Order: sequence, then structure tokens, then C-alpha cells
Amino acid sequence: MSNKQSKAALNNIKMQAANEVGVNLNNGYNGDLTARQAGSIGGMMVKKMIESYEQNNAQ
Repeated sequence: MSNKQSKAALNNIKMQAANEVGVNLNNGYNGDLTARQAGSIGGMMVKKMIESYEQNNAQ
């Protein structure tokens, strides 16, 4: 996977995670987020990546 594809995949995961926790993200600058909002997005991203890793390695 190229660097460009990796960034796109992470951005996709980030947008999905933000949707799930109810935070509106814009493309580009999101400096108006609180630390709690940013942390909840990051936590959900980690949860999704762990689930994906476990599913891929279970096969």
C-alpha cells in the first residue's frame, strides 16, 4: 500500500469514527474541536483498527 493510499485509508477511518461518536469533522483544519472530541475520535479509530487487524489475522 502506498503512502497516499495509507493516508486515504486513515482519513476514511477517521471520518467514520467521527460520525459514530457524533462529531462533525471538516476536510482540512479542525482546530475548533475540544480535547474530549478529538480523544473520542482517536479512541474509536484505534478500536476500529484493532478490530480490523483481528479480523484479518483470524483468517
